[in-house]
Amino acid sequence: MPKALRPRSGGKPRPTPRKGADLPRDVLDDLRRSTRPSDQRTAESLLRRAIELLDRDDAVGSIAEAEKVKRLAPRSAAAREVLGLAYYAAGRWHDAVAELKAYRRISGRADQNHIIADSLRGLGRPTEVVPLAEEELGAKVPSVAKAEAVVVAASALADEGRFPEALAFLGRARTTDDVSEAYTLRLWYVRGDILERAGRLGEAAEEFRRIVRHDSGAFDAAERLAHLS
Repeated sequence: MPKALRPRSGGKPRPTPRKGADLPRDVLDDLRRSTRPSDQRTAESLLRRAIELLDRDDAVGSIAEAEKVKRLAPRSAAAREVLGLAYYAAGRWHDAVAELKAYRRISGRADQNHIIADSLRGLGRPTEVVPLAEEELGAKVPSVAKAEAVVVAASALADEGRFPEALAFLGRARTTDDVSEAYTLRLWYVRGDILERAGRLGEAAEEFRRIVRHDSGAFDAAERLAHLS
C-alpha cells in the first residue's frame, strides 16, 4: 500500500504502492463492513493518515494511526495490512508477521507474502521463506510482487550459503536488457550481490556493470563495480 521502501543489500521488498489520500473502493467497502456505522468516518480518516505517514517514511507515526484503526475495525483486512507494513518499515519483524498473516487470512490474498517472508528473514527463520514465495508466485498478484517474492526467496537461500539454488530462484523472474520493467535493475542488483557472496566476482561485476549502463545512480552499483574492478 505505501510507497516503495529503499532496497538494502540482499533485497528489501517493496510494498505495493497505493495513494493514501483517495482510498480505493474495495478498501472503503472493507472498512465499512468491519466498523460500526458511527466509527466509519473516523476509521477512514485514520487509515488515510496512516498511509500518508508511511509514504513519508514516518513508520512510528503510521503505526500509531493504524493501531487506532485496528481497534475500531479488527476484522478489516486493509487495517491489518497497513499496520503490518508499518511494523515492517519500523523493523518490528514479529509484529509485522502477525499482522500480515492476519491480513492474508482475512483477505485470502498472498500479495504481501514477500513482506512476511522478509520479516521472517529478519527473525532468523530463512527456511520458512521459500514456501511463502512459491505461494505468491502461483497467485494472481502483480508482477512486481512476484519479482519481490523471487528476490526475498533468493536472498534467504543465499543467507544459508545455498548460492546455486539462490541464483536458480532468481532466474524465475525473467528480465531483458532493455529494462522493460521497473524492477529489472533491482533483480540484477540482487543477482550481483549473490554472485559476489559466492565468490564469482567477474560475473558479479558484469551484473553491476549492466545496472550502471542503464542508471549510474541506481543503488550503490557504481561503488560495488569500482570495488570489484
